[in-house]
Amino acid sequence: MTQLHELKLHEAALVRDVVAPEGLPEWQARLEEIGFLPGEPVRLVARGAPGGDPLVVRIADSTFALRRAEAACIEVQPLHEERAR
Repeated sequence: MTQLHELKLHEAALVRDVVAPEGLPEWQARLEEIGFLPGEPVRLVARGAPGGDPLVVRIADSTFALRRAEAACIEVQPLHEERAR
């Protein structure tokens, strides 16, 4: 499974799961609350410079800035993998 921060810029994907780091269950709740739910379309729009943090992410009709650590909690499936099956 691929994590959101690993996508190429503008690569289409679907959210598969949100898994918070141990001890930070509020991260999962926050990400789900703003729309990172299984099956939702997602796209990495931009990376901050230097270091690629924060990330600009488009989920459904909304755009958010996420820290790389938050994006690492979001498991996605690139759409090109869906078509290959």
